[in-house]
Amino acid sequence: MSKSYSVAILGATGAVGTELLELLESRNFPLSNLKLLASQRSVGRTLPFKGENLPIEAVSDRAFDDIDIVLASAGGSTSKTWAAKAVEKGAVVIDNSSAFRMNEEVPLVVPEVNPQAAAGHKGIIANPNCTTILMAVAIWPLHKVKPIQRLVVATYQSASGAGAKAMAEVKTQASAILEGQAPVAEVLPYPLAFNLFPHNSPLNDWGYCEEEMKMVNETRKIFGTQQIRITATCVRVPVLRAHSEAINIEFETPFSPDEAREILSQSPGVKLVEDWRANYFPMPIEATGRDEVLVGRIRQDISHPCGLELWLCGDQIRKGAALNAVQIAELLVEKNLLKPAIAQAMS
Repeated sequence: MSKSYSVAILGATGAVGTELLELLESRNFPLSNLKLLASQRSVGRTLPFKGENLPIEAVSDRAFDDIDIVLASAGGSTSKTWAAKAVEKGAVVIDNSSAFRMNEEVPLVVPEVNPQAAAGHKGIIANPNCTTILMAVAIWPLHKVKPIQRLVVATYQSASGAGAKAMAEVKTQASAILEGQAPVAEVLPYPLAFNLFPHNSPLNDWGYCEEEMKMVNETRKIFGTQQIRITATCVRVPVLRAHSEAINIEFETPFSPDEAREILSQSPGVKLVEDWRANYFPMPIEATGRDEVLVGRIRQDISHPCGLELWLCGDQIRKGAALNAVQIAELLVEKNLLKPAIAQAMS
């Protein structure tokens, strides 16, 4: 009989939490028990899973008793409060916040890119930022053939990156504008419906926002090199739940678009979407609800002989967050990596 595991979702009522629940069901993850954890205000609610209505429990020390895997998606402060306590109880925490991503002791994992990194965990594995995950899946297969020298990225990020409340706010703003009323912004700093603005995360001394620096630092960590030069401009756009990215890639030597297409057409987690006659390429509306990162419009950079341009779209809630976390959990189960590296060395 195959082994099954006790899993807790921390932040079960959020946009990513409910997606985690759907993915555990649709991918038939080997569960012996599933616990849904959230703040005290969500206690009394239920969420559907495999024909049942599972109750929401308040997160507490005892909530992690006999749990094998915690899928955490409740924000950085919550993860910093509870992750260590879950690990003390013997669980492995797969954390979707930014709390541990740049911690040298914590692997930062995209299963299609660096699955081997998961083996070195000490109880916590970090899920990268959504924009980083989508880009990494698309460009890693090219980097393996010819190492990337430089990346120039512009992102077009959906409301879902700011959570379910931001998605609802965009809908409300759109209705207000269409009815001739002024849109109200409460979740995001400015109205997003029929509008866009540079990502609103804090700016550093160079004028780069936190979101842009996540792409720089996380990509280097995942790829295992500090040598890639990376610059990013992140923009919030009035799309509900799929991010898009325009990526300029510079290699040391020329990389033909046809070779890149051939490689990406066979790469895990990627779907090539190109119809040049119809001017048809990836769109966020078609990436929504899909597991793959849609990649297309691959072309020679006419300003640089060693440059390629590509465009991608990916579901921010799915592969950009929940799916990547579930895939990490599947990797841990498949490779028998649930026991932390320290414990394995001692046993």
